[in-house]
Amino acid sequence: MTKRTKRAIIWSITGILVAIAAVAAYYFIAIYNQVDKFQKKGEDSPFYNVQPVETKKEAEPPKWEGTEQVNILLMGVDARGLKKGEVPRSDTMLVASIDPVKKKAYLFSIMRDTYIKIPGYGSDRINAAITHGPNKAMETVSELLGIPIQYYVYTDFQGFIELVDAIGGVDFYVEKDMRYTSKADNHEYDIDLKKGQQHLDGNSALQYVRFRHDALSDYSRTERQRNFLKAVAEKMISTTSIMKLPSILEKVNPYIDTNLTVNDMWKLATVAYDSKMAGSEQIPPMKLVVEKNVGGSEVIGIRSEDQLKQFVQDVFNAPDEPEQDTDSDNSPAGAADTDKSTSTGAGAGTGTSRSTGAGSGSPPAAETFRN
Repeated sequence: MTKRTKRAIIWSITGILVAIAAVAAYYFIAIYNQVDKFQKKGEDSPFYNVQPVETKKEAEPPKWEGTEQVNILLMGVDARGLKKGEVPRSDTMLVASIDPVKKKAYLFSIMRDTYIKIPGYGSDRINAAITHGPNKAMETVSELLGIPIQYYVYTDFQGFIELVDAIGGVDFYVEKDMRYTSKADNHEYDIDLKKGQQHLDGNSALQYVRFRHDALSDYSRTERQRNFLKAVAEKMISTTSIMKLPSILEKVNPYIDTNLTVNDMWKLATVAYDSKMAGSEQIPPMKLVVEKNVGGSEVIGIRSEDQLKQFVQDVFNAPDEPEQDTDSDNSPAGAADTDKSTSTGAGAGTGTSRSTGAGSGSPPAAETFRN
């Protein structure tokens, strides 16, 4: 091989490496620029007009150092028909908890009609906490569950639709026919889904997670929301979605507000990628639910707040279940598709038995509530 040939090979390899580096730099800069815009400032913030109660200093969320358990409050709202600066009650409230030491993740869905004390504002449904600002919502949920809430992520219906569409939709099993119509919304948010395995785009996914017009209402809806979010998370970490991440972030950016910094997100992404789902529960669990009437309206009371906090800790400390051998000839068909997380689902609330999940096609655990 001549010197000229060697030099040509070296320059070719160098050119390829430079091109790869340039593409990688563009990719990460694009991600950084989008993530950095998630924190909305000034008049761009959906909470710009929210004034904290003057009689009590607004509590700041605790700091996450990156080694202890981190808890993130996820809130979805229906912002239709509102003016800029108006904050609606949260339609959905979930807490995602990640333990970086045990490499385990947990998901709690909070019943929106749960009647609790909002610090500084008296008693109300928990979905009213966000109307006093994200810090107040985090403080309220923290006191309810007995765990620190370090971060929040806030979005509306359109943001959810954009996210699901941006990742190419989700293949999911709808466990029953779902139908609901509303003239009040000019039929814009009607629900019409058929039972069975199907590909859900943003609009149909929103129909699925919003549906509550059956005998179990929010009791089964919260379980459906947890199961669908797990499916979205699995799709997000697929190779295809990772490669499309800059465009995904660009599409959802206008609809998201959070107190997560870029550095926080990088740390969380690393921890979450290595963690497995270990529990998925409804708050309050069925054994602690007390149905109450306040001012002529039905709300959900809690039998014991201390027992609720202990329930959360029991979920965190539940032993791992042994992996089932899905290759065995004795395994039932489709066993590999069931949810192996340590969970009772929406109905039992012990934190130890296995959940089938609403998306698996089995009846939800909350069915016991009706019997």
